[in-house]
Amino acid sequence: MPTLLELPVGLRRWHNDKIITPRQREGFEMSLLEDCANAYRFTATIHVGKIAEIFNSFSRFLQEEAFFILEHYPEEQLPSRPSGADERPIPVVHYSPYLPTTDLLRLVAPYLERMIHDGFVGFGLANNRRGLELFYSEEKVMTFFTDNHLRLCDFLRQHQVPHRPNLALPADFGHDHLSLLGFPRELLPKALQELSDKDLDSTNFCAELIEQLDMYQVEEGLSFFLTRKEQKQIAELVDKELADNEFSDIEFGSLLLDWSDFVTECENGFEGDLWEYRQGLKIRDTIQSVIEIAPEALAEKIGSIVSDPDKFFQKTLIDRRKRLDPPAEPKLRQERFWYQGMVRNQGIDLRRDLIRQGWFKH
Repeated sequence: MPTLLELPVGLRRWHNDKIITPRQREGFEMSLLEDCANAYRFTATIHVGKIAEIFNSFSRFLQEEAFFILEHYPEEQLPSRPSGADERPIPVVHYSPYLPTTDLLRLVAPYLERMIHDGFVGFGLANNRRGLELFYSEEKVMTFFTDNHLRLCDFLRQHQVPHRPNLALPADFGHDHLSLLGFPRELLPKALQELSDKDLDSTNFCAELIEQLDMYQVEEGLSFFLTRKEQKQIAELVDKELADNEFSDIEFGSLLLDWSDFVTECENGFEGDLWEYRQGLKIRDTIQSVIEIAPEALAEKIGSIVSDPDKFFQKTLIDRRKRLDPPAEPKLRQERFWYQGMVRNQGIDLRRDLIRQGWFKH
């Protein structure tokens, strides 16, 4: 009979003899990603003693380079938090730049055991160009994204993680999240017992990792998955049709994220000048150019990815009877709503440039 799942110390189930809770066992389940005919999400609960091994073994699929993902709470110490707490702090997410995979593993290795066991830290590895991601969340669930589900099924079975439909997850039962500082030394894993309080504090070791990997904060928002086939298709279209575009050498997935980040900045108050504002609009021009030359199914998918940022951007616009002059190139079939009007929350530099241009005269 399969044994119960061995959890990290930072996740502790509630014990209540009066309530029947699901037995949580090791295993994985998978499902197709929305809007992706051949891309999958794998969700896995894995014995804590295997996490480091699987993390390192998975890295070989990423080949020569990858980026690191870190989710944590930087500003306050959280010794514990019940899973059902009404007021929950929001974690921040940082990405590293793409780095050689071997270097990344070497730099992360001293922190790996702490990240695995701390109940307020999540981490992962990804390579968007390979269509691959692994993430081990603060809920201590491992999630994979891939367009090669057979390979990943085989990988998990090699690590004795069985396929288990209707997998029980931590969200299915009451539990507490605990920081490493919330334990007497003797209750910590042996590898962590000799560390100082400073080294066990996730606010410190996450800050060290962010500095060492030159990580940058990303906003929670746009979420999408482009398969390797789709990325290759887009790259070929750009090389053939948009080689002279100033953003042609930037990965298309990055442009989609840049547009979402630009919209978020406009919602919160755009602090750049008019030239920088126009650069944001040109990113949307480039995305639209790809939509208009892509095959129908791919065009619809890209359109659905940017639909929410587009809606949010339109809500920020005022003075929509006026418009900024769009560049002559590229020529687009769609009316460019992003040039109609101006964002409501204008910073000093943008407002100064608009005054100089005569935007407010009429």
